[in-house]
Amino acid sequence: MKLLKVDLTKQAPRSARVKLGGFVILPRMLDKCRALLGGKIGEYHYNCPLDQQFLTFAGIDADALKAQVATGAGDGDVLAWIIANSTAKPNLAAIEGWSASQERRGPMAVEMREFYQECHQKLAPKREDLSSWFELLDLDDYVSFGGRA
Repeated sequence: MKLLKVDLTKQAPRSARVKLGGFVILPRMLDKCRALLGGKIGEYHYNCPLDQQFLTFAGIDADALKAQVATGAGDGDVLAWIIANSTAKPNLAAIEGWSASQERRGPMAVEMREFYQECHQKLAPKREDLSSWFELLDLDDYVSFGGRA
């Protein structure tokens, strides 16, 4: 199989809000993994704390997932592999609940709230509508590739 090419030096990965099999985060993580494998990950990081939220919930090892992606498998095939290899075996209701909570999740610990505020101030100090990690990530991706906050 041929590796699907993703170049994160030219465009952002998919939003963390985009779902695959009901899972948020997963399509973004796959974009970063493919870019890493292709040497075009830019400023992004595979297996970052956000990716680890998915990996922990789904019961999947990051290196095993990377090896599966390296086969050239498309999103649907990777999802089937995840379902077959998950140690957590979440059902659709659990996936939907987890995904909804991830979309609303904001910084909880003091040091994470401080980090969030620093990023917020740097990206869009006049925006008062940001509260979740997904909102901040979407804005960061937009600004990083030429958008204005």
